[in-house]
Amino acid sequence: MSNEPSAQTLTVRAGLESDEQYGAVVPPLHLSSTFTYEGYGKPRKYDYTRTANPTRDALAEALAELEGGVGATVTSTGMAAITLVCQLVDPGDLVIAPNDCYGGTFRLLTGFARRGLFRLELIDQTDAAELDRVLAQNPRLVWVETPTNPLLRIVDLRKLSRRLLDSDALLAVDNTFLSPVLQRPIEFGADLVVHSTTKYLNGHSDVVGGAVVATTAELHEQMQYWANAIGLTGAPFDSFLTLRGLRTLHARMRLHEENAAALADLAVGHAAVRRVYYPGLHDHPGHTVAKRQQRGFGGMLSLELAGREPAARAFLEALKYFSLAESLGGVESLASHPWSMTHGVVDEDSKRTAGLCPGLIRLSAGIEATADLVADVEHALDCALDAVAVAPDGFSALA
Repeated sequence: MSNEPSAQTLTVRAGLESDEQYGAVVPPLHLSSTFTYEGYGKPRKYDYTRTANPTRDALAEALAELEGGVGATVTSTGMAAITLVCQLVDPGDLVIAPNDCYGGTFRLLTGFARRGLFRLELIDQTDAAELDRVLAQNPRLVWVETPTNPLLRIVDLRKLSRRLLDSDALLAVDNTFLSPVLQRPIEFGADLVVHSTTKYLNGHSDVVGGAVVATTAELHEQMQYWANAIGLTGAPFDSFLTLRGLRTLHARMRLHEENAAALADLAVGHAAVRRVYYPGLHDHPGHTVAKRQQRGFGGMLSLELAGREPAARAFLEALKYFSLAESLGGVESLASHPWSMTHGVVDEDSKRTAGLCPGLIRLSAGIEATADLVADVEHALDCALDAVAVAPDGFSALA
C-alpha cells in the first residue's frame, strides 16, 4: 500500500489543521494588509499582503501540489494570470496562441502586440502545417488552450513540448476547462500552467481569481516577483473562498462530466444541431489525443445550430435550467452565445477565421440532475427547429 495520498485526498485536506494558535480544523482567514516586524531589522515571514499572505499561500501550495509544479502564484483574476505570464516576453519576441482562444485572451494578446510588447501569431494549433510554419520562427512563448474555448480543439501537449525541447520557447497551458483533476499539463512537458480559478477550481461563481503554476524554482521566482511588482496578487478572502471550493473539486468534476456527456449524446442525434463539439465523442478530431492526455472529457461542450442566429436565440430563450451568462465551471449550468458574448470583443473576420459562427452555443454543464438538464436542452432544441426553417438548405460558417 502506497504511503502517498491521492490527489483527491490532498485536495480535500489542503491546509487543514494548520492553525497552531487555536487548533482550528479549517485554516484561518488572514485579512490583515500588513504584519509587524519582530523588531528593527527583523522581519517575519510575512510583512505586506500584496507580497505574501498566509491564506493565499495555503491556496498556492494546494494548486502547486495538484498540478505537480514547484510553486504557484495566485492572482486577482484569470486575466491577471495571463498578464503575469506575458512578463516573461520581451519586445521582438514571438508569441504563438490559438486563433479560437478565449475572447479576453485574444483582446489582451492582440492589445499587447499592437503596443509592440511582442509579436503575435494566432493559428489553429491542430493544423500541422501552420504549427510547422510558426515554430520555425523560434517563438519565445507558445500559449495553448486544450481544450480551446469555445471550439474544444485538442492540442497534443507531449508532441508539442518535444518540438520545443531544443529551443528557448516556454510552453504555457491554460488548464481552466479541465482542472488538475482531468489534466496535468506538466506531465506532458508544460513549463507553466495557468488557471482562471474563477471557474472549476472555485466552482461556485462567487469569486474571481487566477493562478500560474511553474515547473522550476526560477520561473516561480519570476512569477512571484512580477506579481508583487505589478500588484496582480489575489486577495486573502478570495483565496479563502477558492480553497473552500477546491475541497469538492473531484466530486464536482465527476458530475460536470456526466452531465456534459449526456447532453452531447442528446445533441448528436437532434435535427436542430449541425455539429457537436465535445472531445468525449468518438468522432471528435481530438478524441484519441484527449484520451491519452486527459483523465476525462470535462463539463464543457458547444453546439453549432443549423438555423444560424435565429435558432441560437430561440434555443437560449427556451432554456429553464441554464442561466444565460458568461463564465463557466460553476455548480449551476450556464449557456452562452460566444459570437456576441465571450468573443464579442473579437472582430468578425477573426471569429470566422477561427471557426466561430453566430449559430454556436457554449454550454457549461452544472451538477443539477442529469435528467432535468437533458429534458431542458431537448426542449430548447425542439424550439430551435422552427428557426431552422429559415435556412432550409443548411448552414455555412462563412455565410
